[in-house]
Amino acid sequence: MFAATSSSTHGDSVSIGTVIQYFKRLQDDLCRQLGELETGAAFGEDVWRHANGGGGITRVLEQGELFEKGGVNFSHVRGAKLPPAAAATAQRASLAEQPFEAAGVSLVMHPLNPYVPCCHLNVRFFLADARGNAPVWWFGGGYDLTPYYGFVQDCVHWHQTAKQACDPFGAQHYRRFKADCDRYFQLPHRGEARGIGGLFFDDYQAGGFASAFAFVRSVGDSFIRAYRPIVQRRRATPYCERQRMFQGYRRGRYVEFNLIYDRGTLFGLQSGGRTESILMSMPPQAHWKYNWRAPPGSDEQKLVDEYLTPRDWLARAP
Repeated sequence: MFAATSSSTHGDSVSIGTVIQYFKRLQDDLCRQLGELETGAAFGEDVWRHANGGGGITRVLEQGELFEKGGVNFSHVRGAKLPPAAAATAQRASLAEQPFEAAGVSLVMHPLNPYVPCCHLNVRFFLADARGNAPVWWFGGGYDLTPYYGFVQDCVHWHQTAKQACDPFGAQHYRRFKADCDRYFQLPHRGEARGIGGLFFDDYQAGGFASAFAFVRSVGDSFIRAYRPIVQRRRATPYCERQRMFQGYRRGRYVEFNLIYDRGTLFGLQSGGRTESILMSMPPQAHWKYNWRAPPGSDEQKLVDEYLTPRDWLARAP
């Protein structure tokens, strides 16, 4: 559909092939390192083809001793019309229903232990027709953390690592993308955040293709450094049925966000993507309790009061 390389407005060449190579390597690295944490199960692999061209590699781990379910998905798809979810921002309004290519890696891990937080990572690249002009390209992505029981130490480490990934590319990158993440991962109908945030960026082209791609690699490569120490600290924490109940209740919020608001989910479904791979992010179990409220002063209420309100976690660093 598009040439493998094309010219950037900054003079460097745009190569979707190079991006795809990195995304596949990132998927391999993430599966290897997460697999080293998990001792009770391994990732299974499912290679699939997209009806309009391209395809993907879905790797899912289930019923492990650490992770109850998790997936790391690579996809590269093409389409005749850019779906509404991908043309939602003002910068892309003129590209609505234009031919496109998209590639990305998405990850969601649902731990068994309620004291280990759920995590999400996504990095993606779009290349779209511009009505006879040079193709338009952009990157998007980020990562966020969804704890069920909050620990300041974990939140500080998560955000410190995110800032370290951003700092070489701009003094304001972390603050900007942290704020964007806080705004994006909100459930308006609940009036609460999904988790404690992290990074979220879209329509990213800063400095031209080479610089923007280097930033995306920095974010992708930093993810495991952000998540692994938290897992190692919390994985042996004792828990009981009460904590598992609350985990399932909070997982319900995760499902609500993904099915109602998440652009990646909507894009995948609107573009005719593979449903099983798109919905790999769903937890194995979730539940909804009618009009339930956490007991005042409980650890469960503390999550909502002290952790699900956007805040400057770096200010809490020792």
